[in-house]
Amino acid sequence: MARIESEIGKPQGGFMKWIDDRFPFTETMRYHATEYYASKNFNWWYIFGVLAMVVLVIQLVTGIFLTMNYKPSAEDAFASVEYIMRDVEWGWLIRYMHSTGASFFFIVVYLHMFRAMLYGSYKKPRELIWIIGMLIFFVLMAEAFAGYLLPWGNMSYWGAQVIISLFGAIPFVGEALVEIIRGDYSISDITLNRFFALHVIALPLALIALVFVHIVALHEVGSNNPDGVEIKEHKGPDGKPLDGIAFHPYHTSKDLVGIVVFMMVFSAVMFFSPDMGGYFLEHANFEPANLTATPEHIAPVWYFTPYYAILRAVPDKLWGAILMAGAVLLPLFLPWLDRSRVKSIRYRGWIYKVALGLFALSFIVLGWLGLQPAEGLYVQMARVCSVIYFLFFILMPYYTTIDKTKPVPDRVVYHG
Repeated sequence: MARIESEIGKPQGGFMKWIDDRFPFTETMRYHATEYYASKNFNWWYIFGVLAMVVLVIQLVTGIFLTMNYKPSAEDAFASVEYIMRDVEWGWLIRYMHSTGASFFFIVVYLHMFRAMLYGSYKKPRELIWIIGMLIFFVLMAEAFAGYLLPWGNMSYWGAQVIISLFGAIPFVGEALVEIIRGDYSISDITLNRFFALHVIALPLALIALVFVHIVALHEVGSNNPDGVEIKEHKGPDGKPLDGIAFHPYHTSKDLVGIVVFMMVFSAVMFFSPDMGGYFLEHANFEPANLTATPEHIAPVWYFTPYYAILRAVPDKLWGAILMAGAVLLPLFLPWLDRSRVKSIRYRGWIYKVALGLFALSFIVLGWLGLQPAEGLYVQMARVCSVIYFLFFILMPYYTTIDKTKPVPDRVVYHG
């Protein structure tokens, strides 16, 4: 009888047995899907991790097809993009899928990170998951920046010129570091080739590896939930969490609905407004790079503009670069900055809710200010929002300690 029970769920013959004898496919699926139990009270905030995976696949597939016709040289890069758009069969669709996917990647990643801040998904025992996730974010930023130069449009060229020159503010090694990044004394054909290699080979490999490690670490400790309750602490006689359900087919079926809705929105943008009024594809990038004609207003693509606004809010170039780097790195330390006794915002006090709301608002406003000229009221607003942004992290150990929290239930609360 014990032998029969031990064989339940295992393929008894045929093709799957042939696979399992050589590769642990069924065991892997059981561990990561059919017998991976996640909380039954997931809400719509928990869809963005899956959507990030969907966009990653879109970017990898479309990127492969784009490289088949793209030429990474200063003389041919812009013309090859135009060739893809006008002469390659379905080339315009592939290019717009890739450019739209870049922006949607950051949209879902920012929302995924915000969900972690709502429900304390970075707190014990998930500190390592958060750290790996932040490393994914850093690599994604590098990947996006490297890809930003490849169309060799005028905004790409001058935007890269501004960002790369920031490294020159680093004392002693700045100028040498700038030359290493460019591979030349100015942005040239060599720079384009270096960024192409990083964008197509090195950074995607690092991104895929980190995503794999991120998922493995997540499935080791288990997913968080809107209540911040550890479902592994309450198991039934069969050893399964009482408040959990199998990830497949229950959560995968719900995720499929979210993916369909997401693809509808994605397709609407891609087909009807792929440039999104210049936010996704800057109008100056429809002109080839011109070393003698600077765009009227140089700004990076929208997902970098919050940090760009912080950079410009500081008159000193070195301190601006330091604060910009600090703004990117500070979220990495959230597991140790947050001293609250509870995880979820459902049971936190009003202080954290107000602080998180102000932080989110400042980030959005900084993103808008990064697209505006660095003058007058815009600079003053950027300074105020930058102070709010940094105070959220700097004061967190204090206000999360004194914040009055509500009692956390022993089991998850299902809101139907």
